[in-house]
Amino acid sequence: MGKTTALRRAADALSDLKIRGFITGDIREGRERVGFRLQTFDGDEAVLAQVNIRSPHRVGRYGVDLTALDRIAADQLSGRGADVVFVDEIGKMETLSKTFVEKVEALLDSPTLVVATVGLRGEGFIEKVKQRRDIFLWKLTRANRDHMPGEIAAWVRERVGA
Repeated sequence: MGKTTALRRAADALSDLKIRGFITGDIREGRERVGFRLQTFDGDEAVLAQVNIRSPHRVGRYGVDLTALDRIAADQLSGRGADVVFVDEIGKMETLSKTFVEKVEALLDSPTLVVATVGLRGEGFIEKVKQRRDIFLWKLTRANRDHMPGEIAAWVRERVGA
């Protein structure tokens, strides 16, 4: 289980709460990953990146669709009406979007509860987020990955009073 699966399972355990945000999933052709899809908790989805997308914005072999990311970020990352906002992930692809970075900064500066996955490696905004004094970081490892969704869900419940 990785970061996305842990976040998805935590969200499942919190299904009685109003969750905004998104999960990033793989797009596969057979056994090969060919891209990434954004999936919101209210049923919207968009292709974030794919090997066959022609874009000046690239991470590795993937072309990144900033228009799709900007649309999802603008809609989902306001925190409006949410008990908690899940962001999967604050990583290299996502930080190519000025809208995404601005929305995440505003969320982190607001009273809205945010649970996010953050790239282990990364510079700029990724590092800036991890160095904030007002956040709590968990590191997902093989040893803790099975109980991490429950720990995240309990942490959220404690803070929203549910």
